[in-house]
This record gives sequence, structure tokens and C-alpha cells, in this order.
Amino acid sequence: MQSVDRAVGILELLGRRGQAGVTEIAAELGVHKSTASRLAATLELRGLIEQTDERGRYRLGLGLVRLASAAAVRPDLSQQSRPVCEQLASQVAETINLAVLDEDAAVNIDQVLGPSTITTHNWLGRRTPLHATSSGKVLLAHLPESVLESRLATPLESHTPRTVTQPDVLRAQLRRALGDGCAYSFEELETGLNAVAAPIFTFNGQVVAALSVSGPSFRLTEERLVDISPVVRAAAGEISARLGHLRSG
Repeated sequence: MQSVDRAVGILELLGRRGQAGVTEIAAELGVHKSTASRLAATLELRGLIEQTDERGRYRLGLGLVRLASAAAVRPDLSQQSRPVCEQLASQVAETINLAVLDEDAAVNIDQVLGPSTITTHNWLGRRTPLHATSSGKVLLAHLPESVLESRLATPLESHTPRTVTQPDVLRAQLRRALGDGCAYSFEELETGLNAVAAPIFTFNGQVVAALSVSGPSFRLTEERLVDISPVVRAAAGEISARLGHLRSG
């Protein structure tokens, strides 16, 4: 705990002064210069501080920017996505959900219902399996390879006769999702429920959420899902742009 407290002390010192040398850091913490130097080296290795042009002097690093951005993403995500979700719901007349990764599940953090008379039930706050939902497949597809393989090493639960439980089949779907920019779920979580989802990126290119359109299969047929997928990708791209992501092209 003492080392953690001292490391935080270094960050606070650099936040106040802009930059400082090892001697100043040692004096601020009341420790020997060698101890201050080791702490600074560890923080530098993590990208939380960096050396200035004058060797031996430090300033806050870009790693802190990434951490601060991550802390601010979720409230900003809901705020920036809401008008886009409302417009998309009106355009496709189906249910729109915004989902984020939460360990081994996708959690819906926002939902907008379309104007159709018959709508799907409330998904807000619900945890859904990654392999059986369009949002989950999008989130899986953008995981690091090692993390994905560890997820696929666990047996995949079947929820309907159409749930994909074979890892090789799911891998192929995830590769296609990366290429197409969207993923589909055809009655894989619930019989009679279809969905398509696209990824939402933050400013640094990381996928922070998935935007999905879902509805009853008699209305949101497989053919219609393919037809509206460009609209879903465009909406996800608009949210990504609002979060600072630079679109290619």
C-alpha cells in the first residue's frame, strides 16, 4: 500500500507542477532518490509518466489520457448515442439496443423502441450471452485473439435449436463480422427473434459497444436484416464519430 500511495503522490506532484526531477520527487515523498527513481521507472514503463527532453525529469504520460477516456466513455456513450438511436428506431421501426461487454456477457445499457405495434420486450440492463446475440458477436469479434480463444475454450450453451455452439462455426461468423462490419443473430437467443449489430469505436480505435436492431423474425426477416445492415453500420459510425473516432476514407 505504501508503494501505491507513493506512486499516486508522484502523479499528483506532476499534475501540480507539470514536470519534476527525481530529486524533487524524492523530496516530495520523503524517500531516498533511488526509491523515487524506481517508482518513476515503473510508472514510465506503464506509460503513466514519461521523460521530458531533459533526461531525468518527468511529466504525465499519455497512459493517463487513455485511462481518463475509458472512465468517461460510458456516460458520454449514452449521451452521444441517444439521438442516433432514436433516429434509427424511427427509420427501421424496430427495437434499438446499445450493449457493452461485461466479462462473459453483453449488457444492454440503452434501448429505444420503434413505432411498430408489436415490439420486443424490455432488454435494458439484461445480460445476454455473447455467442448467441448479434451484439455479443460484434464484441467477441473485436477481442484480442488470445482472449477470444480462452472464451471459445468454454462450452457454448444452446438457447434454441439455431444457437451456434460449434467454436469453428462461430469463428467463421466472427471473421465475417470483421469483414462485413456487422454481425447477425437468427433466432439464436430466442425463437422468433432476429437481430443485426455493428461496432462502435472510441477515438483510439477500440470497440466500446455494439449497436443492434432486433425484432420478430416474421417482420425482421433474414433478407430484411441484410437490407438494413448498411443503415445500422452508418448509425454506429455516426456514434463512433461523436466519440472522436476518425472514419477511414
